[in-house]
Amino acid sequence: MNEPFVILLVDDREENLLSLEEMLTQEGRSFLRALSGNEALKLVLKNPHIGLILLDVQMPDMDGFEVAKILKSNPRTKDISIIFVTAINKEQQYVLKGFDEGAVDYLQKPLDIRVTQAKVLVFEQLHRYQARLKTTAEALKRTNKQLENFVYMVAHDLKSPLNGIFSMLSMIEMRGQDGDLASEELQEYLDLAKKASFHLSGMISEILDYSRKSLAEQTVEEVDVQEMVSQIFQLLFPPKHIRTVINNEMPRFRTRKLKLQQVFQNLISNAIKYNDKAGGLVEVGYEDPGGDFYRYYVRDNGPGVSMEDREALFKLFAVTETPSRTENKTGVGLNIIKILVEEQGGKIWVESTPGEGSTFYFEWRK
Repeated sequence: MNEPFVILLVDDREENLLSLEEMLTQEGRSFLRALSGNEALKLVLKNPHIGLILLDVQMPDMDGFEVAKILKSNPRTKDISIIFVTAINKEQQYVLKGFDEGAVDYLQKPLDIRVTQAKVLVFEQLHRYQARLKTTAEALKRTNKQLENFVYMVAHDLKSPLNGIFSMLSMIEMRGQDGDLASEELQEYLDLAKKASFHLSGMISEILDYSRKSLAEQTVEEVDVQEMVSQIFQLLFPPKHIRTVINNEMPRFRTRKLKLQQVFQNLISNAIKYNDKAGGLVEVGYEDPGGDFYRYYVRDNGPGVSMEDREALFKLFAVTETPSRTENKTGVGLNIIKILVEEQGGKIWVESTPGEGSTFYFEWRK
């Protein structure tokens, strides 16, 4: 339902205010009344939703021209439409002065009921159109921000299997040049590269499908979380000194697969990338506390996160100082993960001991 169109009536005579309100009353409108310029200014500052002011020119203490000039000089009130209501003859000097002070129209006393109603209706329609335009602009801004986040996440997710493929091919090339690459080892590297390529192709297909659909249209499908996490472990190609473990049998349930995959892949990738131990460990598991959500976790024995960094970890552009950091971070990834989790109605948090490791928990709707 539309918000009421708020009209401020300003006149130093109570009977004129009552007559104006009676003339203009209809569904979807509400009225404020002021008997002086000072009272009108106070009401405008207290009520940010005023859409139109009908302002008498001839008032004691502060006339309508002065009121309009003050309103137009204030950034908070300068865009409110003002119609002057005056008994002064429409001589050019008065009309020009009114427009100079910010009026958008004039009404001549004694008021013609039909003309008054028609002019107010025009300004009401204009106000509602501008409000819809503002809402559309804000929605477009949010959509553009979501698109930026989506593009970042896509680039991040595609980078991991691509790096794995490049690593396998580079190893084949290097070992081949040395002449000590056995056929069994070659086949193993080729199988890994092929598996990463198939996974990459599948991700691209899912991303293209996702990008064409609104949130309501995005596919909800049966997801085997055990298989998903196993594939992520394989396709991130963790170094040999880092062991990856799934602690318990993960659930199967219906959800938006791509988004859950993005959360797991980013958390696991960070746990591997920033692990500083000679015997690294990355564990994934879940708990079912009952209710509407599963609780998943990604645990590592890496450098940990200080209390100061923990408070800013999920904020946009926040960059923490991890001792093992070997590349620049944008501070965007964890913020986007937080958005994805909160889309499901869940939350994400971290528990950590500096020097011993971190555990990232997140809730995902069943």
